[in-house]
Amino acid sequence: MKVPILSELKLKGVNPEYLFWIGCAGSFDDRSKKVTKAFIKILNKANISYAVLGKEESCTGDPAKRSGNEFLFQMKAISNIEILNSYDVKNIITTCPHCFNTLKNEYPELGGNYKVIHHTTFINNLVKENKISISGGVYKGKKITYHDPCYLGRANGIYEAPRELIKKLDAELVEMKSCKSKSLCCGAGGAQMFKEPEKGNQDINIKRSDEAIETDSKIVAVSCPFCSTMMSDGMTSKEKDIDVVDIAQMIEKAEDL
Repeated sequence: MKVPILSELKLKGVNPEYLFWIGCAGSFDDRSKKVTKAFIKILNKANISYAVLGKEESCTGDPAKRSGNEFLFQMKAISNIEILNSYDVKNIITTCPHCFNTLKNEYPELGGNYKVIHHTTFINNLVKENKISISGGVYKGKKITYHDPCYLGRANGIYEAPRELIKKLDAELVEMKSCKSKSLCCGAGGAQMFKEPEKGNQDINIKRSDEAIETDSKIVAVSCPFCSTMMSDGMTSKEKDIDVVDIAQMIEKAEDL
């Protein structure tokens, strides 16, 4: 895939409108790499002016901050802000709600002020502006439930954009018992992704997977790499043949990019 690198464009005197912040999961996790590729295909299809940082991109520092290492977070953040500001970045798109929340809400106090957009909102805007058209043939009539990521939903109040996209696919959106502002965490937030869970009666991702199974849906739509991993693991443990798919992948498949 040909993906524009910000440093290379700058040498040519080109200033892309958007920076696509790929994130650690989108760069290194095999499942999330597919989401990155799907979203890049959508950006290319819509002729969006964008670039990525490539090797200059580092972790936002979110896991360090959530696990209590504020010093390490600020080191990472300030380093990233220096790079972003040197390129005069104004608009950032992310496919990860953790990157989205950190860049949007926590970088400004350290000197990083950007307009940050989550990919579900961005794709929904592309559809509304007729820059891409999606036909629901692939998903027409299929029961799909949507899992709200904590850092997209409760932390930033974004509930409707992903749901609007699912409905535009002519699918039947079936809500889980706990949804929107009352949604359950997948179990990975707050740096829990990188440690074993505390002792209890049931892992939270299993409880959440049970709620998804109760909807009788064939697909669990997600919009976060952590949620994707946790919900997939939950379905595997339940031995259920239910696909866990990021919304970008669904749009890519419907668009047949």
